[in-house]
Amino acid sequence: MTDNLRLHGFNNLTSSLSFNIYDICYAKTEEQTAAYIDYIDELYNAERLTQILKDVTNIIGAHVLNIARQDYEPHGASVTILIAEHELDEAAPEQIQPGPGPLPKTVVGHLDKSHVTVHSYPESHPDNGISTFRLDIDVSTCGHISPLKALNYLIHSFDSDIVTMDYRVRGFTRDVDGKKLFIDHGITSIQDYLAEDTKHAYQMMDVNVYQENMFHTKMLLKDFELDNYLFGTSRRDITFEEARDIEGRLRKEMLEIFYSRNLD
Repeated sequence: MTDNLRLHGFNNLTSSLSFNIYDICYAKTEEQTAAYIDYIDELYNAERLTQILKDVTNIIGAHVLNIARQDYEPHGASVTILIAEHELDEAAPEQIQPGPGPLPKTVVGHLDKSHVTVHSYPESHPDNGISTFRLDIDVSTCGHISPLKALNYLIHSFDSDIVTMDYRVRGFTRDVDGKKLFIDHGITSIQDYLAEDTKHAYQMMDVNVYQENMFHTKMLLKDFELDNYLFGTSRRDITFEEARDIEGRLRKEMLEIFYSRNLD
C-alpha cells in the first residue's frame, strides 16, 4: 500500500515488535565468568538502556511521557518508557510510513503512543564455560507510527549473535466508508525492513502467519571468529584441541538458541 489510507477517526491498530537479542561468550574460569557478567551488567546498565530506548522513541516518532528504570542485584536491568500520542499532521512521510529506519549514527526524531521496554538477562552455564546474555525488547505503538522503524537501530546497538523478532498487528480500524482494516501497510516478512548489511551478515529463517498478521524472523550471525567469543583470554593462549572444543560448545549454544531446542 503506497497511498495514505483515509480513515474514519483515530487509527486503532496496535503494532507490536518484540526482540530477543543474544550475545554468546566463553569464559574458562569462575572468575572470568563473574568478570564477564559484571562487564555486561555495567555495559548495559539501566542508564545506557534508557538512552537506547529514548533513541527508539525518537526514531519511531513519539513523545516520552514517563520513564521507569531499575538495576538489579546481583545483575540485570529493566527500563519501561510510556509514550504519548500527539498530532502528526505535519510529519514527513518517511517518518510515518514503515521502513528500514536509520542506523545508530543517523538518529533523527518524532513519535505516538504506547510503550517501549527492555529487560536484560545475563546468565552462564554451570560447568562448560558458556555465558549467554539476553535482552528482551518490546516496542508497541498505536496510530500512524510504526515500530518497524526501530529495527536496524536496535540490531546495530548491541553485539548480536542471534536475534529473534516477532511483529504483530492487532485489532482493527475503519476507513471513511466504515470498512474494517486489520492492517494498514503491506508486509511479507520482517526482512522487508532490514538494512542490506544486516541481511548479508545473518542467516535468516521466517515463520509467518499471514492471515493473522503475525510475522516471525530468526537471525544467526554468519561470521565466526573465535577470538570474538573469548573473555579474559585469546586464541594464542590455548591449544588447537582446546580451541576446537570451545568452538564446538559455542556453535552448539548458538544453534540451540536459533532452533529453540536442545541438540545432541
